[in-house]
Amino acid sequence: MLILGIESATHQVGCALGGHEGVLASAHTARGRRHAETIVPQIRFVAHQARIELQDVGCVAVDLGPGLYTGLRVGISSAMAMAYALGVPMIGVSSLDLLAFAVRHTNRLIVAAIDARRQELFYAFYRQVPGGVQRVSPAEVGTPDDLASELLATSEEVLLVGDGAHRYREVFAQLQKIYIAELDLAHPSAASLVQLAHARALREEFVKPWELRPIYLRVPDADVNWKTRHSR
Repeated sequence: MLILGIESATHQVGCALGGHEGVLASAHTARGRRHAETIVPQIRFVAHQARIELQDVGCVAVDLGPGLYTGLRVGISSAMAMAYALGVPMIGVSSLDLLAFAVRHTNRLIVAAIDARRQELFYAFYRQVPGGVQRVSPAEVGTPDDLASELLATSEEVLLVGDGAHRYREVFAQLQKIYIAELDLAHPSAASLVQLAHARALREEFVKPWELRPIYLRVPDADVNWKTRHSR
C-alpha cells in the first residue's frame, strides 16, 4: 500500500510517499508560517519525484501534534481533504512519536521536546523497543524548568531530541548525563511518518477522516489572546 504522509506540527512542513519498499521520496521546507502555500505544491513535487500518481495512494497519514496550532490545523485539513478526494482511510501519528522514532537506535532514555512557545515545551519520554520506540509517559506541556526537574529525577543517560531541546539548550546543558540530538533531527520527519504509518497499515489501524482528533494539549494562542483582550 502506498502512503502519503503530511507533517506540519512545527514551522517546518514535510511530505513523503512510501510503502512496503520504504520511503520513495520526501521533502521538507521551512518558510515561516506559510504552511497553506507550501503543502499542495510539495505533495505534487514528492509525487513527481517518486513517479507516483496520487490516485495510487491507498492511505493518507498525518501528524496529529502536539505542535503549533496554525500549522497543525493546515496540515490536518489538507490531509483530510486528500483522503476525502482519493476515497482512502487515514492514520494519525503524534509529532513526539515521530521525533523519538528518528533516534530509535540509541540505548539512552529518549525525551522528545517541541517548542510550544509561551516559554513552554510539549514533551514525552520513550524507550527503545525492537523495531522502534515505546512511549513510557503521557505527552505533557510544561516549562523548560519543569522538564529539567523531571530529568534530574532520573539517574539514566538521556537523549533529548526536538527543537525545544535546542531552543532551551542552556537549561539542559548544565544537567549531567543529558545529551542533545543533532539539529537536523530537531523537527518531526515526514519520512518517519510514512514508516510508522506503514506498520500500522499492516495491522489495519485505519481511521475515517472525521475520526481524527488533533493533539493540542492546551488552548490555542489565538483563544488566549482573545480572552485577554476581552477581560480588559
